[in-house]
Amino acid sequence: MKDFNWNKLQNGSDIRGVALEGVQGEEVNLTPLVAGILGRAFVVWLEDRTGKPAVELSVSVGRDSRISGPEIMESVLSGISASGCTVYDFGMASTPAMFMSTVIPGFEFNGAIMITASHLPFNRNGMKFFTSRGGLDKQDISDILAVAEAGRFAVPPRPGLIEPCDFISIYTAQLVEKVRQGINHPDTYEQPLQGLKIVVDAGNGAGGFYVDKVLSVLGADTTGSQFLNPDGFFPNHVPNPEDDSAMAAIQQAVLENQADFGIIFDTDVDRAAAVDDQGRALNRNRLIALISAIVLQEHPGSTIVTDSITSDGLTQFIEKNLGGIHQRFKRGYKNVINEAVRLNDDGKASWLAIETSGHAAMRENFFLDDGAYLVSKLVVELAKTRLQGKALTDLIADLNEPVESEEFRLMIKLDDFHEYGLQVIDALRTFSAGQSGWQVVPDNYEGIRISCRDDDQDGWFLLRLSLHDPVLPLNVESNVPGGVSKIVTRLKTFFADFEELDTAVLYFGG
Repeated sequence: MKDFNWNKLQNGSDIRGVALEGVQGEEVNLTPLVAGILGRAFVVWLEDRTGKPAVELSVSVGRDSRISGPEIMESVLSGISASGCTVYDFGMASTPAMFMSTVIPGFEFNGAIMITASHLPFNRNGMKFFTSRGGLDKQDISDILAVAEAGRFAVPPRPGLIEPCDFISIYTAQLVEKVRQGINHPDTYEQPLQGLKIVVDAGNGAGGFYVDKVLSVLGADTTGSQFLNPDGFFPNHVPNPEDDSAMAAIQQAVLENQADFGIIFDTDVDRAAAVDDQGRALNRNRLIALISAIVLQEHPGSTIVTDSITSDGLTQFIEKNLGGIHQRFKRGYKNVINEAVRLNDDGKASWLAIETSGHAAMRENFFLDDGAYLVSKLVVELAKTRLQGKALTDLIADLNEPVESEEFRLMIKLDDFHEYGLQVIDALRTFSAGQSGWQVVPDNYEGIRISCRDDDQDGWFLLRLSLHDPVLPLNVESNVPGGVSKIVTRLKTFFADFEELDTAVLYFGG
C-alpha cells in the first residue's frame, strides 16, 4: 500500500478512521483491507511481547453497532487467522467485555480487539486493543502501525481457526453476581432489584444487553427502556452521555415511566451516566461525586484522580465532606487511569480514576473503564439506600455546584498549531498575573488554570491545548450569576492580540 498514511489512523491509544463514504471532505481510510492488515500487525506485536509464535496465540474480536462493523470485523478475523493465530468471534460486544476476555479464568486470551469509534458519527470506525495488562498505550499503537506499514508477514504452516463465542453472557454473569453480593438482600438474594423500576437508554449502540442479561435477571422492572436495538445510523440521538440531547432523552424516559433510576451508555459501553427518580442528570461532576462517595465509604482516604476540568465544588466535596484526596490530571481517560496506577505503585492508595466524560475505572476492576461496571456499582447503592429508607442522591446532597459553566473551543488557524497554542498559554500566564483577583492554580498538569476570586466572578477558568486538533478549549465556571460573562470579558482583551486564533465563539456563544 504505497503512499498510504498509516500514522493518520492513530488517535492516541487507539485507531480511528473514516470507514464509509457519505460525508463531504472525509476520505475513507479505514477500509476492510486496512483493518485486516492491522489485525495481522497486532498478532506480530503480540508475538514480540509474549515470545510465542502466532500458532500458540489466541485473540478475541468484537464490535459495536456501526454499519461498517460487520465487514471490517470479517476482514480482521480473516487477517488474524491468516497469521496462524486462533481467533474468537464475539459478534456484538462491549469494549470492557473485550478486555475481560484476557483475564477471566478459562479464557485468558493473549489479546483482544474491539471494533468501535465510540460516539463518533456513523461513517467513522476504529479499533481498540487489549492484553491482560489493559488497553494499549500510544507507543504500542505506533509500533503496530509501523508493522502494518512494513507489510512483511510470515506465512504460517496453517491458518488459525475462527471460533464463535458468546462471551457477553460470561461477562454479564459476573456483573449479576457482583450486584447480588453487593446488595446481599436479606429476603431476595437472587433478585435483589425486585420493586425497582430502572430504564436504560442504549442509544442504539451495543449496550442493550444490560437490560435482559443483568437488570431483568436481578428482578428489576425495565419497562420504558429505549433504543436498545443496535442501529449504526444512531437515529434517535448521539450515543454519548455528555451530549445534552442524549441526557434529555433518558431524563424524559425516567419521568414518563415514573422510574426509580435511569441509565445511559455510549456506543461501546465504556462510558455511562445516570438519572435519578426526579429526572436529574447524574453525569459529569455529579457522577464523579456520587461514585466517589461510594468508593470512599469502602476505601477511606483514597485519592480520586479526575481530568483537569472538574469543578472547585467537587474538590471541596471529595476532600472536606468525604475525607478523600482529589487529584486533577490531564484530559484523556488513559492519562487519568495511568496516573491512578502510578499513585498506587508509589504507595498512595487510589481506588478511582474518572473523567468528566463518563470514563470511570476502579482499582477493584483492573482499572478498566467500564460503563456497565460503573452503573452496577450505582445500582447496588440504589438498592441498599432504598432498604434504609433513603435516596441514592442523599450521598451528594452537600455537593456545591457552579451557578454557570461553559466551554468555548477556540480554533487555531495554522497548520503548525501546537507551538502557537503553547505560546498563547504562556502569554496568558503573564497576563493573568497582572489581573486583580486572578491567581494561577498550582499543581495543574494541563494548560493553565486560573482562580478568579473577585466577588463578581467567583470562579475559575482553564485553557488547554487539544492533543490532536487545532483547538484551545476554554472551560469557565462561576458561582455567581453573570460571572462567566465577566471572566470572558477580561479574556477577550487578552485574546485580541492573537490574530491566528478564532475567538468568534466568545462573542456569539457556543
